[in-house]
Amino acid sequence: MQVNIMIRINKNISCVLAPVVFASLSACSVAPDGSSSHDPYETRNREVHAFNKSLNDSVSGGDEDASDAPLVHPDISAMVINFADNTSAPGMVLNGLLQGDIAGAATNTFRFVLNTTVGIGGLFDPADAIGLAEVDTDFGHTLSVWGVPEGAYLELPVLGPSTERDLAGRVVDMVVDPLGRYGTPAQNNAATVAGITARILKQDQYAETIDSVLNESADSYTQTKLIYLQNRRYELGLDAAEEIDPYADLYGE
Repeated sequence: MQVNIMIRINKNISCVLAPVVFASLSACSVAPDGSSSHDPYETRNREVHAFNKSLNDSVSGGDEDASDAPLVHPDISAMVINFADNTSAPGMVLNGLLQGDIAGAATNTFRFVLNTTVGIGGLFDPADAIGLAEVDTDFGHTLSVWGVPEGAYLELPVLGPSTERDLAGRVVDMVVDPLGRYGTPAQNNAATVAGITARILKQDQYAETIDSVLNESADSYTQTKLIYLQNRRYELGLDAAEEIDPYADLYGE
């Protein structure tokens, strides 16, 4: 019985993912030999970057009169972020399985169960308190494991730095998210609101670092691109050089 259920689930997943994977394979262009970044859309990317920078400055005040006071009390922010992270756990479990990372999928499963129950729906993170750290992953990571090339660098409105492969991953994560497919409308709405709010709160937490990158760099676009690509490649195990990314929690895939 369980075997038949798993076969049906795998078939359903394959039917959903196959067209997207083939599209991703054809859409992700390959960087020229010897190039550390592939940026054929630089003109458009810079326009989007200017918009994102303007949006960030309008929210944070840029490098003038920036307030050190958080928008929301840190304890409240932590609960919102915990809840949003918990709603993303089923998707990370699925991606762990697709990558063949059984241990990571099991860890995220235990985290989701523990945080949903003991953590009161994910408002608290008792799993982390006992040393059960989240194994962060997404479908962009899955595509990388499957051999899909990184593709061109992209800067997305509001969402920020990405690549063709990671953009395809974002779309798939939204389409096949287990919570989105099997959760109630109320649960899905709560997850969506929490996800958007958590992104804003994370940006508030890293406001000083982000303002430094955007307003104190000689070329903030190039600096943002370099930081994102270096850290994303490190996350995927493609680059041995570890860098500190102020965008890791904001624009993490």
